[in-house]
Amino acid sequence: MALIIYSGGLDSTVLLYKLVSEGAADGALAVNYGQRHARELEFARCNCLRLGVPFEVADISGLRPLFGESSLTDTSISVPDGDYNPENMKSTVVPNRNMIMLSIAAARAIAIGSGSVAYAAHSGDHSIYPDCRPEFADAMAGVLKLCHYTPITLLRPFIGMSKADIVRLGADLGVDFSLTWSCYKGGLAHCGTCGTCIERRKAFEIAGIPDPTEYAG
Repeated sequence: MALIIYSGGLDSTVLLYKLVSEGAADGALAVNYGQRHARELEFARCNCLRLGVPFEVADISGLRPLFGESSLTDTSISVPDGDYNPENMKSTVVPNRNMIMLSIAAARAIAIGSGSVAYAAHSGDHSIYPDCRPEFADAMAGVLKLCHYTPITLLRPFIGMSKADIVRLGADLGVDFSLTWSCYKGGLAHCGTCGTCIERRKAFEIAGIPDPTEYAG
């Protein structure tokens, strides 16, 4: 059984459905780290309610000033438009975000008696976000085995998969992609122009799966 770090985004929603289909979802934990909008968290709560998965939010938004100049936490910095590539997306890096989230999730997993923590990092993130690399995941897996009396297992089933692979899996699992959120800008609809919106659009196109997302542009 596993506690999933769940943002309400496309990747983590597919992972949630996967765990539920396997009867392995102990719960879902979202983290409010002071990100510029809460649209993802709204969808996360909705999907957990639909699937009957216990949902909690860890509020660490007070740490936002410590993260420095990231366009995801500092609203004075614009979210970049254009391709999802390392140089363009560098401003969206939140320092050490996944280590912080994994640490919190591990503590909660221990508290509820869950033996695993799952997160949805995938191959398309590796070159952009240091804490999505396989090397990072391997190191954290070792740490989680040592952080408590009983070892905690780190599940990262998408680490070698592309975004398009995840879309195909989600379609097979019956994911309602219209109830997932990717856009870094927020708003009532996906902007359609930021790096994560473009990555999302391309993933559906490559996967050959109809994209139900409403884009503003």
